Amino acid sequence: MALVLTACTAVSALGAGAVAHRRALLDEAGGLRPNDFEPALGGWIGRVEGVEAHRLPARMGAYDCRNNRLADMALQVDGFAGAVAAAVGRYGASRIGVVLGTSTSGVSAAEMAYQARGEGEGPLPNSFDYEHTQDLYSVAGYVRAVLGLKGPALVVSTACASSARCFLDAAQLMAVGVCDAVVVGGADSLCRMTLHGFAALELLSPTPCRPCGADRTGISIGEAAGFALLERQGEGMAFLGGGASSDGYHMSSPHPEGAGAVAAMQGALRAAGVEAGAVDWVKLHGTGTRANDAMEDRAVVSVFGTGVACSSTKGWTGHTLGACGILEALLIREAMAEGVVPGCLGIAAADPAFGADVAVGVRRGAVRVAVSNAFGFGGINCALVFGDGAGSVH
Repeated sequence: MALVLTACTAVSALGAGAVAHRRALLDEAGGLRPNDFEPALGGWIGRVEGVEAHRLPARMGAYDCRNNRLADMALQVDGFAGAVAAAVGRYGASRIGVVLGTSTSGVSAAEMAYQARGEGEGPLPNSFDYEHTQDLYSVAGYVRAVLGLKGPALVVSTACASSARCFLDAAQLMAVGVCDAVVVGGADSLCRMTLHGFAALELLSPTPCRPCGADRTGISIGEAAGFALLERQGEGMAFLGGGASSDGYHMSSPHPEGAGAVAAMQGALRAAGVEAGAVDWVKLHGTGTRANDAMEDRAVVSVFGTGVACSSTKGWTGHTLGACGILEALLIREAMAEGVVPGCLGIAAADPAFGADVAVGVRRGAVRVAVSNAFGFGGINCALVFGDGAGSVH
């Protein structure tokens, strides 16, 4: 069942809203900067401007943390909250669900609470509100409450595939008649745990990440929040179907031949009823690590051959972890509207060992169907198929 993204929004290192993201793609202007969040680690990050100064509505003060601030910032641009309010008028608040993804939720609130604990207090001060900040459900609870929704709400936490996986779960809620519309998306914010964790794995790039480049040296961590309103009909980019797999190969390394990635992409094409030859762009997960990019190249060639344009957008935003699925859905929408395939930012040529047709620089041409990949630790793989949505989808 094809669904329509009747509204879509995001905030990232590129700015707030669709226009900022489209402009950055066309201008090949990335948002990465030297790591000023945890400078001792070095490297580059994709930091959202204004998070520290942003304030939640007074009635939602219990939810205050970096992750929920990001979510609130995204809800306030592109007319998204208004689009949801209009959907409430059509369907009723109890018929609109919320399915969001995150990998670490508001763990930065716990980090700050630990640092601020007083003498004689336990591991965390008594004032720390775990339920409304660090708990994985926090972002869904916040979004559901601030939008006035009363339908089912859940959070998916499947590492870097989190907000991509949300599209599949939302589609299922609509297919079985539980919901008439679903707010999908998610948020992931910068925190010390994530940065130190990737540093311990020796995966942080000392320079801006360069996905698919022969000289790639690792990941640049970013933060983002984004949302889409999925409905059965309307105007907008179409979600045609998705596929997911769990190869369980290794806790942090991908299957070298991309077995799980292949299964996810093939499943997505079947679910969407789309032939591999009809795809105009494969938006790679493309983190910039040696192993991940090489694995994905082999997987893409296995499914699509060597004739489809491929590229990663993480050179613009950094790897936004559990938020990359929704953020990159918005980037796909903007690329489709403009008729471009964004090339991998920051590289002069693709790794010569790759077989896929990796775009370097912006390529002009109609993008009618795109596949978006998102792969997470533990062998969790997700692929989504989007169509340009010309006219209404029924």
